[in-house]
Amino acid sequence: MMDSVTIREIAHYFLHLVFPVFIALIFFRKNWKKAYLMMLATMLVDLDHIFADPLFDPNRNSIGFHPLHTYPMIGLYALSIILQKGYKIVAVGLLFHMLTDFQDFYFWK
Repeated sequence: MMDSVTIREIAHYFLHLVFPVFIALIFFRKNWKKAYLMMLATMLVDLDHIFADPLFDPNRNSIGFHPLHTYPMIGLYALSIILQKGYKIVAVGLLFHMLTDFQDFYFWK
């Protein structure tokens, strides 16, 4: 039987890497492959983790800690859905990334 850390990691990476396919198929059906790849590219938002010490801490909440994971940035991502039509897919990817990081910390504690 898997321990909770392993299940947590599977859930986290499933939501980051696989679930965006479903989002792309449902909301961006016409260009779902492009949408999926663009949402995967939003994983680059995790580059802000390089400024943290330690680089990875499973007990640290990314939301509100890393610069690109702050509430003002999340608000900007949400506004991008409304105001920037060309960035809608990226904004959806970033918001889902934040939701994934949020659930990773709060649901597994």
